[in-house]
Amino acid sequence: MRAVMVLDDPAATLENAGGKGSALAELARAGLPVPDGFHVTTAAYRAYVTAAGLAEHIEEALGQPDAGKRIRALFAEAELPPGSLREAIVTAYARLGEGPDQGGGGHGGVTVAVRSSATAEDLPDLSFAGQQDTYLNIRGEQALLSAVRDCWASLWTDRAITYRDRAGIAHQDVALAVVVQKLVAADAAGVMFTVDPLGGPADRMVLNAAWGLGEAVVSGLVTPDTIYVDRATLEITDRLTASKEMMTVPTDDGTHEVAVPADLRDAPVLSDAEAGELARLGSRIEELYAEPRDIEWAREKGRFLILQARPITAAAAPRPEVWNDSTGTDSLWTSANLGEAVPDVMTPATWSFVRQFMREVMVGATLEGRPMYGNIGGRFYMNLSVTATLAAAFGQGRKFAQANELVFGRLPEGVEIPLLPASKLHVWRDTLGEAARVVSRIRTNGKHLPKFLEEAPARCEDLRARVSGAPSADALRELWDTEVGEYFRLCCHMLQAATRKDGDTLVKVRGTLRDLVGEEDADLMTTGLGDGARLASMGPLLGLEQLARGEIDRDTYTRTYGHRGPHEFEISLARPAEDAQWIDRQLAALSSVQQDADARLRRQSEARAAAWERFAARHPNRVDAMRRTVDRWAASARLREAARTEVARVFWLLRDVVVRAGELTGHGEDLFFLDAEEILTVLSGDERPLAAVPARRAAYELYRSLPTYPTLIRGEFDPQTWAADPNRRADLYDAHTTVPPSATVSGSPASGGVVEGIARVVATVEEGETLRPGEILVTTVTNIGWTPLFTRISAIVTDVGANLSHASIVARELGIPAVVGCGNATTRIRTGQRIRVDGGHGTVEVLAEA
Repeated sequence: MRAVMVLDDPAATLENAGGKGSALAELARAGLPVPDGFHVTTAAYRAYVTAAGLAEHIEEALGQPDAGKRIRALFAEAELPPGSLREAIVTAYARLGEGPDQGGGGHGGVTVAVRSSATAEDLPDLSFAGQQDTYLNIRGEQALLSAVRDCWASLWTDRAITYRDRAGIAHQDVALAVVVQKLVAADAAGVMFTVDPLGGPADRMVLNAAWGLGEAVVSGLVTPDTIYVDRATLEITDRLTASKEMMTVPTDDGTHEVAVPADLRDAPVLSDAEAGELARLGSRIEELYAEPRDIEWAREKGRFLILQARPITAAAAPRPEVWNDSTGTDSLWTSANLGEAVPDVMTPATWSFVRQFMREVMVGATLEGRPMYGNIGGRFYMNLSVTATLAAAFGQGRKFAQANELVFGRLPEGVEIPLLPASKLHVWRDTLGEAARVVSRIRTNGKHLPKFLEEAPARCEDLRARVSGAPSADALRELWDTEVGEYFRLCCHMLQAATRKDGDTLVKVRGTLRDLVGEEDADLMTTGLGDGARLASMGPLLGLEQLARGEIDRDTYTRTYGHRGPHEFEISLARPAEDAQWIDRQLAALSSVQQDADARLRRQSEARAAAWERFAARHPNRVDAMRRTVDRWAASARLREAARTEVARVFWLLRDVVVRAGELTGHGEDLFFLDAEEILTVLSGDERPLAAVPARRAAYELYRSLPTYPTLIRGEFDPQTWAADPNRRADLYDAHTTVPPSATVSGSPASGGVVEGIARVVATVEEGETLRPGEILVTTVTNIGWTPLFTRISAIVTDVGANLSHASIVARELGIPAVVGCGNATTRIRTGQRIRVDGGHGTVEVLAEA
């Protein structure tokens, strides 16, 4: 069998050219516009594996936990040897550059796309596409040979191995062909389905279109335009023009994502005439195969080219959307802090409201086309590269580093924050005007903040009642437009004002105290945040004890704390107050507590007083000034928490809006899988956005099935590939290097003291109800919904957290030793082990097995 075939060779079958290659060969033979190219056949793959002596090593590696990594390393070490195989590939490549329209030929050779084509992909009963790699913008013989070898190696990724195992495909039965084609310098690209893949009307085609290369559409980086075409007349029946923020473009070393020019973002990619031309091509392709097809296309210099055509396998099981803002960037992302507040995989409705919240409260929320925050596999991450770039541009690098450690935790040794390639001038230009407006708004809102906090609970309760009683979809839409949407923005702005008030005081005061008295006394001297005025984080626990003592009634407790819980920002999930048994369960758990919160607070107050006495003895001339500074910061912290609780309350209002919209339109929970604007569109009677629901449900369920991702992510991150790696790290992922998991457990010293006890590892607050008094809580992350559990534990250890995280603040207030931000605590510690937690030094030691 030949190692290389021309693209339209009649012998290019599934067996020797793979699914993608055989489909392209058939399209080319039918005279359809396919970029010129050639096949590197499965025989070439097998010849290479034999010549390099890899077969036996592959078989051995498949029995190892890190099989994919081992096998790919074998390929990386085995260059294509000189000989007939290498010569055949080089000769076919040289022929591509001959004649007119070389597409970049000449010096170094023609520029090509190199795509994997497996023998078990693009089949009617399998959706295997995307399991292997594609390399774009490849130029030159050596670069081509390396790309071919890398494609072969991608047959052995962890994701591909796992997929074959689940599909019952024997590893020894698969081989990989490679398709090499002239690269299409596309100014636009997308996907065309000759029937609606999401179960829409059977008489329409669906076209997706975006600017640049098609990878932005296929990877889910951009929301494309959607055009509906009548299958019989090939006329446009409807179109949705999206706001297209990013596009994929070729670069010297591959491809890169850049911001779409402002004048193109909201412009339609295809005219009606172009959409009709594409639809005619789709109709010809469907006729060729006598079945519907999923077609990838590109437009180059006004000419349409077909890049791929495979069976539509998504009709029965929709292909999940890809939610991944880490693609196309070398940034450092963290889920600490804000990811603590939003710990769940988010539904699209929640994510749209979280995005709006961030746009309202953050200055410079987007820089050089990169957002300060993102959605990675449905989870909320902050882009530290954006914030660090902003800080560096304004000469605040050192201050940022100090604040970053307090808010997001210490970075592991060797981990650095890559800065964006943005000049100071660009940063100033993009942010100074906005910053000036925000400062003015903060100053104004700060004056009205006390009155807002006083009136907010009743105002929100009134809006909730009116939303729940909205008599029609039109009435609900009007209520949103006139009051609810504006109130949401007001809550965001008030939190912004509260957060900025004395916002840098803690960074200064903690640094000063740590230098003067050490870490443990610095922690003690900055507790007592609830003295004289209750701290919101402590409220659910202290209020529950008041209820148990009969000092308040159940209605009062529910009105005050019923909106606070572990999932308070995920609007698809019920609030605690919506659960009739919620208070009873809390009271039952409270009855087993040996020492209540008030007693712990009194004990901590004594320890704090002693720390201040030690400070006074060592630094008598600084006591008064330091007390004023700490008191000012404590008041600011209480203000921030009070504003935060109103934001949590307004998210309950947002939940009510979506629930009522589902009731009035008859679409129920489907609306949680639309964004805010799409929900308003459906309320107005336009149901077109609902077509996206199946793919988004599929994505939501997929991402929920995976383990919680690492706290820190550097570079591009694929949640499924990471989850399939048995040696994955739970704290850190770096796309540039493989760092073995740490055998020890350590983190940020969050609350001083040393405790030995039995560990209880729990994943959710609901599991936390199994905690026995005196056990040490080990979990991924906590938020206010976990507060009632704190009086039952003797210490706490978390994977995610920093000095200002929920676990740290509440543990310090109650005098509970805490080590946070360990990254690997839940994977290294097991329930029943006896462990020692040193909250002052940030260490955790296993003393005895379960």
